[in-house]
Amino acid sequence: MGVVGLYGVIAYSVSQRTREIGVCMALGAQRGTVYRLILKEAGRLTAAGIVAGLLCSLAVATLMRKLLFGVQSWDVPTLAGVALALAVSALLASYFPARRAASVSPVDALRAE
Repeated sequence: MGVVGLYGVIAYSVSQRTREIGVCMALGAQRGTVYRLILKEAGRLTAAGIVAGLLCSLAVATLMRKLLFGVQSWDVPTLAGVALALAVSALLASYFPARRAASVSPVDALRAE
């Protein structure tokens, strides 16, 4: 669910910045630069979400400690695995808007309003 939400946010952000990306491409920006721009933004959002999720998870696990029987409330391998899986899938989900942004024709981007 988080990956779909991140994909939606990044795709919307890219669509709002089509003109800016078109100007950059018209001024000589390479496709790799556009990829880095979009993926860096997605990486920051992903990192912030994972940190917030881990903090909330640890807080709730602390509060629910008495309700858990035979299970550790802070299972580090599980938390790390889930964080890694979310990070990889979120960056893959942001690859498609980045690819679309890198293939924008500067002329079409500047005409669109």
